[in-house]
Amino acid sequence: MTLLRFEGVSKRYPGGQDALIDVGFSVEEGEMLFVTGHSGAGKSTLLRLIHLSERPSRGTVLVRGRNLNTVRGSAVALHRRTVGVVFQDHRLLTDRSVRENVALPLIIAGAGRADIDRRVRVLLERVGLSDRSAALPSALSAGEQQRVGIARAIAAQPALLVADEPTGNLDPNLATEVMRLFADLPAAGTSVLVASHDLMLIKRMRRRVLVLDHGRLVDDIAPEDLAA
Repeated sequence: MTLLRFEGVSKRYPGGQDALIDVGFSVEEGEMLFVTGHSGAGKSTLLRLIHLSERPSRGTVLVRGRNLNTVRGSAVALHRRTVGVVFQDHRLLTDRSVRENVALPLIIAGAGRADIDRRVRVLLERVGLSDRSAALPSALSAGEQQRVGIARAIAAQPALLVADEPTGNLDPNLATEVMRLFADLPAAGTSVLVASHDLMLIKRMRRRVLVLDHGRLVDDIAPEDLAA
């Protein structure tokens, strides 16, 4: 089943800059893929349209068949519960512990305390941070902070996870570790779309790749073509 679809999507910023031009593609449920391209190619804009941090100038973005152009007001927050976001700069709450950061989406979703405690414990085990639950973000390494960000993004079991250059500040070993975490998510019901310029890492992952060039989608590469 199709989870995400872009149909003729363009985004022009004030001043006339075209970030995206007539972009069209679809993502199936249970799929992991990458979007790549040079700096300024439109990768971050594409992710922001999915999260409703931006609106398209033309065209349609659909999630499970719902036109995001019609999502307004309080419905925006409800939509964002279905889309987890991992940022390159983590964006953790610096005055809250690791546990509290991961629990936040579950609290917002109205989960019960016992369910929150259980879910946070499982997530921290999954990202290898069980022994850091009481630590503040400032006490963590960059790799640990990124793993907290991932745990927080998937806490509410979103249908789709989008990640904007999530390995940009990590060494190669940590970058590979983070990508392995992402690769496990489709089996748990979360599709994954990662924006990255790390071509070597993308090739090793052997997943579908969308290529942007100056706002245009110029290639849609199948995994078997990367593996060749």
